[in-house]
Amino acid sequence: MELSLFFKSVIDQDRAAVVICNLQHEIIYMNAASVERYKKHGDLTGKSLLDCHSPKSNEMIKRVVKWFAEDKSHNIVYTFRNEKENKDVYMVALRGADGELIGYYEKHEYRSAETMQLYDLT
Repeated sequence: MELSLFFKSVIDQDRAAVVICNLQHEIIYMNAASVERYKKHGDLTGKSLLDCHSPKSNEMIKRVVKWFAEDKSHNIVYTFRNEKENKDVYMVALRGADGELIGYYEKHEYRSAETMQLYDLT
């Protein structure tokens, strides 16, 4: 079985929004959580991420992508804290087999304690 199917499934099963962009800042993939989160904006796939942000945010996005491109060890940046939702937001570099930058994604990490029961299979 193709490994990319497993990677796609990891992203699709994540309960946090994951938005993947290419180097032209086009949204190339949104997992189900991000589709739900941003549904009031309609289907954003194929659209520019820069159209969804303020000029100041766009400047920072471009700056981070430039930093990612400068060195293969530059791979994650903490970009935002949302106290209301108790989450941190990161930009993460995506790299090809030889380490070249091919895109980036936004990752939300919630800090609230899990409410699901351990091993609840009901």
